[in-house]
Amino acid sequence: MTGRVSWFLVLLTVLSVACTDLQSASHGRVFGRTAASATVVGKINWSSCGGGFQCGTLSVPLDYSRPQYRAISLSLIRKRARNQSQRIGSVLVNPGGPGGSGVDFLRSAASIFTYLNTFFDLVSWDPRGVGESAPVTCEDGPQLDSYMAIDSVLDDPQEKQQFIKAVENFTSSCARRSGDLLPFMDTASTARDIERIRDAVGDKKLTYLGFSYGTFIGQWYAHLFPTHVRALVFDGVVDSTSSNDQSVTDQVDGFQKNLDAFFASCKTDTRCTYGRAGDPAAKLATAVEKLDKTPLQLGSRQLTRSMAIRGVLSTLYDEAAWPDLDAALTALDKGDGSYLLELADYFDGRNSDGTYANEVNGGNQATACLDAFSPSDISAYDRAGPELAQASPLFGPWTQYSGLECAYWPVKGKYVNERLTVAGAPPILLVGGTNDPATPYAEAQSVSSQIPNSVLLTRKGNGHTSYASSTCAQAAEDKYMIDLTLPTPGTVCVS
Repeated sequence: MTGRVSWFLVLLTVLSVACTDLQSASHGRVFGRTAASATVVGKINWSSCGGGFQCGTLSVPLDYSRPQYRAISLSLIRKRARNQSQRIGSVLVNPGGPGGSGVDFLRSAASIFTYLNTFFDLVSWDPRGVGESAPVTCEDGPQLDSYMAIDSVLDDPQEKQQFIKAVENFTSSCARRSGDLLPFMDTASTARDIERIRDAVGDKKLTYLGFSYGTFIGQWYAHLFPTHVRALVFDGVVDSTSSNDQSVTDQVDGFQKNLDAFFASCKTDTRCTYGRAGDPAAKLATAVEKLDKTPLQLGSRQLTRSMAIRGVLSTLYDEAAWPDLDAALTALDKGDGSYLLELADYFDGRNSDGTYANEVNGGNQATACLDAFSPSDISAYDRAGPELAQASPLFGPWTQYSGLECAYWPVKGKYVNERLTVAGAPPILLVGGTNDPATPYAEAQSVSSQIPNSVLLTRKGNGHTSYASSTCAQAAEDKYMIDLTLPTPGTVCVS
């Protein structure tokens, strides 16, 4: 439920700032409070856009410190409340990323929110720099094909230089094509956009459901506009204050644990074919090493080691995707890498015509690199290798140099490691999964300790976020948004 991201900003949320101690930006809260004070109510002209949805646009300042300088247009979508006589207002939903298209998400996932939609208009949007909202772009389809295929496990000096050069070329292309937008793609600005949306849909206070990186957006909103909050739910919580070295290691470890859980299940589940002959973990390790030496030719493209790892990773966000992983690895065992390539392409947002969604093509990086700091000194990444490899022999080396994109990004971070204090907001509901690979449970615990009167709901189990995978968590989240009733502190969901 978080959207897809590219491997070089790995694993959806904060891995893009791998292998470094984040540096604080002490000016953030002062600037935020000042710039947030002047809000202008805009208008959204909604019109039918098929499937029971309405679409519209909203003009917002590109630069909130100079609101008259230039405006950009945000693309929005909504599904009206099914029972208008019981309508409470709107619930704004963000799928995460950063860089996930809220418009695409709501179109594909609205059925998940059927009960919530009884009482609320479901509203989402493409955040700035994403989708149809002043999208950041970097390279064309063939260039991205080459970039995505490059090996990120840097085994020798030649590979390292090739990788570094590829990253430098990509970030330079982003600067050439979208340089005027890049300084303004930070999450603090997105939170101010939410305030404009809240006004435009006519809600006196905000009801918000954020997943994964969307929880970070929600934290910024609560920090800037605490008295404008009705109910906030953060599912799969990102902690901006956590030590990034530890966060990266925890994520790599989390994905390895989810993969191990798949392997364990595959050995006992008669429906899993990959575990019928030989140890599945050993077979995958052998297959990946083989791809490093000899990528599989698939038409005009190749399945490389990095692409195969992304294909595997794509299935570890939800146990419901484990059958796809079984089928892809079984096919690979027989010399057919097409299914694994298809999974990697889906993860990367590659379309059938060879074009890419902009999330992998600047939409993710534009925000992640402003919200983060990464060192340009390669030795910082070199030193992280042993710890990451110990956390996961598969994902660790593949992740090790992921922060280089932000290291070479044309615009440096704005509010790096910002502690987002919240004062004056009503209670906030946090939801964390004990084996959530992309947003480790420890981060939900940390944010809960930072936000006064917040309540942490725990889901026991694998996979990223809880709303769609746990009837218990979904019921608790819906109940809070609908009637403002929080679960009992310490509540644990097991299904």
